[in-house]
Amino acid sequence: MSTKQRTLAAPISFKGIGLHTGENVELSIHPAPANHGYVFQRIDLDGKPTVKAHVDNVVSTKRGTTIQENGASVHTTEHILAAIFGCEVDNALICLDGPEVPIMDGSAMLFVQAIEKAGYEEQEEERNYFTLKENLYYEDDQGYVEMLAVPTPGQEFRITVMVDYNSPVLGTQHASMYEISEFKKEIAPCRTFVFLREIEELAKLGLIKGGDLDNAIVLVEHERSEEEYREIARLVGKEDMEIKVEGIGVLNTVKLKFENEPARHKLLDIVGDLALVGRPIRGHILAARPGHAGNVSFAKIIRDLIKAEAKSSPSFDLTAEPIYDVNQIMGILPHRYPFLLVDKVIELSEQHVVGVKNVSISEGYFQGHFPGNPIMPGVLQIEAMAQCGGVLALHNVDEPEKWSTYFLKIDNVRFKRKVVPGDTVVFRLELTAPIRRGIVQMKGTAYVNGQVASEGDLMAQIIKDKA
Repeated sequence: MSTKQRTLAAPISFKGIGLHTGENVELSIHPAPANHGYVFQRIDLDGKPTVKAHVDNVVSTKRGTTIQENGASVHTTEHILAAIFGCEVDNALICLDGPEVPIMDGSAMLFVQAIEKAGYEEQEEERNYFTLKENLYYEDDQGYVEMLAVPTPGQEFRITVMVDYNSPVLGTQHASMYEISEFKKEIAPCRTFVFLREIEELAKLGLIKGGDLDNAIVLVEHERSEEEYREIARLVGKEDMEIKVEGIGVLNTVKLKFENEPARHKLLDIVGDLALVGRPIRGHILAARPGHAGNVSFAKIIRDLIKAEAKSSPSFDLTAEPIYDVNQIMGILPHRYPFLLVDKVIELSEQHVVGVKNVSISEGYFQGHFPGNPIMPGVLQIEAMAQCGGVLALHNVDEPEKWSTYFLKIDNVRFKRKVVPGDTVVFRLELTAPIRRGIVQMKGTAYVNGQVASEGDLMAQIIKDKA
């Protein structure tokens, strides 16, 4: 399976009504560049403000997930985000001319079908997966909602859900998705649901203005009189609705698509809310009695872990067999003693490189920098960093010995600690943009004993200057 990012091959559009606002909305999903993520745009407002689909922008989880940024808000984001995430689309611009995503049929299926019909465009950049390395646990203040995330041996994205409403019509249900490819068929068709006893309360709160038996499953827990049904229909503005039910069960005897359709829809909501983490996830999520508030709280725990990992230094296996030793490096780079500043390369992909420099008192520059207080000059740390970047840029070209790498720009350079004889410096560089016309843009960081020694943004050009 490809690990490249992808977007839509063509735009798609929808018309519908917002479940809670009752407003008619036109919505379109457009292709977006790599690393764009999911962004909503309110094209009905002045300036057409954007709202990034990120957990930090969540402002409400009352019967749906609402995000807000730049003075604009978008309500009920979970179904469309679940569809985009479940179809493994990494980048999309979602434009709408109203405050709420249309509810459609109450599931994610119509979105999924349109996405599948439009097709996909693979992009050059790799997916930036977040891989769980340890267990994460969440429990709400009442001890009702519990969520656990554990690493998966095959690094799949799995979800297992248990719902228990202590209800004669619903009872306890379970649902599972063992890999993201199951989403389209097993999860996307499952519709939102509500208990009849909740409708009066929701209506009084000004919600479910767009609710209908065509876009939600209504569960009836005990027999009602015709007068009660008419009153409920009046509350939701559907006085002419013909209500049918026999005892307890599903209002208007709608046929469920799966016996455990409510539990599967709760799983769908988790997918949509976890899309707000901003990265595809590798791990197994286990959820008991989940809801949007718990989903978002758990997404924030994952977000905090991502931030913590970004601040901590990555781990490197310095004992591993090098991908390139110093002799092989000299077959790629033109540098030689005393200016070859990379001893070996221990990681290499199309997007990043990790190189190692063992700092010795025998380095000539220590004679004058400084007598009695030897310190590796910062400019040489950046040079060593750039040489590692040269390996990344040149390892795939034909006859790399005929190419040179020239600095164009260095920005945001910072030095965090001294580098002294006896230190092993690990340089990690990652491309920040695809290499085009020989221009290489990289973010570089140097580590010593797990601490950042120096960092900077580098730009260089590779040129074939030998026949």
